[in-house]
Amino acid sequence: MDKIAPLNFTLNNLTLAALACGDENLPPVLCLHGYLDNAASFLPLMQQSKLCENQRIIALDWPGHGHSDHRSADAHYHFLDYVSDLVSLFALNDWPAIDIVAHSMGAMVASAFAAAFPEKVKSLTLIDSLGFITAPAEQATKQLRDGLLSRQKGANNQRSFTEATAVKARLQVCDLQESHAKLIINRSIINQASNKQGLDNKLQYCWRSDPRLRTISPYRLTIAQGQQLLSDIKCPLQLFYGDKGMSLVTKALATLSAFLPQLKVIKVSGGHHVHMEQPEKLSLSLESFYRDNKIKTSV
Repeated sequence: MDKIAPLNFTLNNLTLAALACGDENLPPVLCLHGYLDNAASFLPLMQQSKLCENQRIIALDWPGHGHSDHRSADAHYHFLDYVSDLVSLFALNDWPAIDIVAHSMGAMVASAFAAAFPEKVKSLTLIDSLGFITAPAEQATKQLRDGLLSRQKGANNQRSFTEATAVKARLQVCDLQESHAKLIINRSIINQASNKQGLDNKLQYCWRSDPRLRTISPYRLTIAQGQQLLSDIKCPLQLFYGDKGMSLVTKALATLSAFLPQLKVIKVSGGHHVHMEQPEKLSLSLESFYRDNKIKTSV
């Protein structure tokens, strides 16, 4: 198995952390995690050594998540700013069109990026996510009010807790297996006394993530805007989702598939973090997907 190593990218005044495996001269596959997760959610996939034989797998920490920098004090975490982060990341690395694998919030960001910058995305694999979080246009004013008031209220991220408390809290709000929750949490917390990463239930920790991530967004895409973005995705596209994952995915399949005639759908046993539960099946599906697309483009 290729060694998994840390990696950093400096975008203007923002440094983004990542985990990577595979020869750096191989074509990159960019993995994008979901809301309040981090690059560690792709560790089970990266440990599938066969996938790293032919590609350089890079799992990114979004700003404010994992080991990446927080945005500046005068900034917030707008959804579309994550798309801008990808534009800067691609420019920094001078990447051509590459393959992207993205989960949950990361899948939404990647979908918007693929629509706006089709020349940069060779293929897109969405994990338990299809479409965008949208709202009717008539809710725009209330969304704006609620979002701005939540910023005024702020959020406290500095309370201390033990590892066991952090794991228990995470398991209460998602369907993660305990071992997978620990992988994510190990990259999400920091020891207050020693400023050292690593789990020890005798120590006290605090969250690394930016408290501003928990504020309410002041805007949502309208349904029409979400549909337009989806219809503008032209690259090869596949959805890998769990039979016990987000109900929004099955609803989206029923209503949005017409906008995505190229969509390939793979349903397996699992929940929202199905890429952690079924890394072997995801690895095989990616290998097949990339092989088929290579054949099509060479014909």
